[in-house]
Amino acid sequence: MKILWNPWRYEYVKKTALPQGERECLFCRLQSMNDEEAFIIHRGQYSFVLLNAYPYNTGHLMIAPYKHAAELSELDNSTLLEIVFLMKKAITVLRKALMAEGFNIGSNIGRAAGAGIPDHFHVHIVPRWVGDANFLAVISGVKPLPLGLREAYDIIKKSWTQGV
Repeated sequence: MKILWNPWRYEYVKKTALPQGERECLFCRLQSMNDEEAFIIHRGQYSFVLLNAYPYNTGHLMIAPYKHAAELSELDNSTLLEIVFLMKKAITVLRKALMAEGFNIGSNIGRAAGAGIPDHFHVHIVPRWVGDANFLAVISGVKPLPLGLREAYDIIKKSWTQGV
């Protein structure tokens, strides 16, 4: 048996272990926190961009509306349009800040689709590089991330605010 010890995930596990109705919505909580503590990169009029604290890859961003809504159909057109424009800017910023060569972008709508937070719609933007699924991940099942969260946040936030 392989054991990967990552105690920093306990806070996440503790919150997701609560029954659905007793959980505090992560995105609702984060939007009320200060930007650095919540890893918020940008606050728009209807939605915000943040660094995923449990990333698939370095620089994994998420975009969430301020409105607590599970479905796209619950969001107005202004919110949806802003999310698309923020996706476009996120790609530009990640290309410049982290030299990303490609992206996986998507949303898991509903628990059946794999949504970890099914009650609050959000979009994932995962930067990719040729060879980022190298031998270490394939052979040992371990995914190395070359930057810490704080360093990645600082680099991406700086690029975002420089008006890329």
